[in-house]
Amino acid sequence: MKLNIKTNLLAAFFAAAMVGSSSCDKVDFGDTNINPNQTTEPITSALLTNALSAIGNRTFDAGGVSTIAGLYGQYFTETQYTETSRYAKTTNAWDGFYSGVLYDLQNIINYNTDPATAPKAVVNGSNANQIAVARILKAYNFWQLTDLWGDLPYFEALKGQGRIAYDPQEAVYKDLMKELKEAVDQFDGGLAPKGDILYNGNVAAWKRFANSVRLLMALRISKADAATGKAEFTSALAHPAGVIDDNSENALLVYPGGNYLNPFYNYYNVTKRDDFGVTTSLLNRLNSTGDLRNTRFGTSTVGFPYGLTRDNAVNFASGNTNFARLMNPSIATATSPIPVITAAHVYLARAEAALLTWTGENIEEMYEKGIEASWLEYGINNAGSLQNYLDNAEVNLGTGEALKKIATQQWIAFYPNGWQAWSVYRKTGFPVIAPAPGLTAIPRRLAYGPLEPQLNPDNYKVAAARYNANGVDDSQFARVWWDKP
Repeated sequence: MKLNIKTNLLAAFFAAAMVGSSSCDKVDFGDTNINPNQTTEPITSALLTNALSAIGNRTFDAGGVSTIAGLYGQYFTETQYTETSRYAKTTNAWDGFYSGVLYDLQNIINYNTDPATAPKAVVNGSNANQIAVARILKAYNFWQLTDLWGDLPYFEALKGQGRIAYDPQEAVYKDLMKELKEAVDQFDGGLAPKGDILYNGNVAAWKRFANSVRLLMALRISKADAATGKAEFTSALAHPAGVIDDNSENALLVYPGGNYLNPFYNYYNVTKRDDFGVTTSLLNRLNSTGDLRNTRFGTSTVGFPYGLTRDNAVNFASGNTNFARLMNPSIATATSPIPVITAAHVYLARAEAALLTWTGENIEEMYEKGIEASWLEYGINNAGSLQNYLDNAEVNLGTGEALKKIATQQWIAFYPNGWQAWSVYRKTGFPVIAPAPGLTAIPRRLAYGPLEPQLNPDNYKVAAARYNANGVDDSQFARVWWDKP
């Protein structure tokens, strides 16, 4: 049961308990944790809907971790208060992930696994199918968390335990890929899960999604563990359920409107904020190569210089009032979908895997299919302009620097998902982007949240020491396991 308690002390306790990092082994609050207006048993279809909606909202969460990643990956830059763009150490935490979406997904698994409740749960889909979808989404969310922070509570998390260790990212990655593989094979022929706002209960689509996520995860560890990466990549690609290879199969989170609005529309039209611009790092690259996605990614094709000081940013905004805000309004309506995993992402991953000789696929074919799929995803269906773009020396693989070009296209195609863009840059070093003016390095990870040293001090210290850079523990400039020079 999810609780609604406003007392700060109690809220801190419950958030900590969900991640297994409470400072108390046992606390009895009597009846204060009972809400008489809520059901005592979870409605698993509602939990699934909530978990899925969080994915879209976290693609752009002004001030949240996904937007910070978009700043570090130089999709976006701040136009007024520029501290984060200039790498002030953030205090963002993972608490909301653990106490929200991950807790909901674990409840789906628990309720469908427990012999006492499993017979009741089948009203919302077969037990196996609900568990499989929840495992896939847990893996996807933990993938994001570990890419952002590195080592984290994983194996003993979500069990209501006390202070627990931060597990090494390598072990987390391997278990996440195992979870994805097992979940795909767990689906049965029973009732599809209800509450599925991503695929509307299409089990075949969920299998393709899981295989595609595993494929992308495997590629991310190509420098850290090429043998495991290759084995997982080829296994996912060869799975009979397939991977996403057509835009009709894309994982798109659609917003119905009303209280559930596209996050970009909500930001500009409801909260009426104006704190972010699309960077010159992105738009200048698109403008100079004839990439027509430049008309989709922002409200104009005028980029905002990245990482300016506050005074310089305010001056630029005042003198360039037509700078590009995030997303063209035509694709950021109240009901516009948010892309999660698409055919473009998968084809470009296959191009890099072929370049690594992990597969025998044609590098150029996969690469060009990925670019074309991305253009079509944004409604750009102009064969002549596409061919001109593919022939551009900065894009065409025939002119050399294949990894640089493939990685740059991955970075472009993941827009507006800043977590993915920053991860592509950290792993490959491409595209070539400079730190904010006057600074010397781009952050490589997020520092742990401010409550960790208080609620889980001993385990925090061990994990923080693993991320020491320039004599500073828990440094945002230290590299996660897969981020190799």
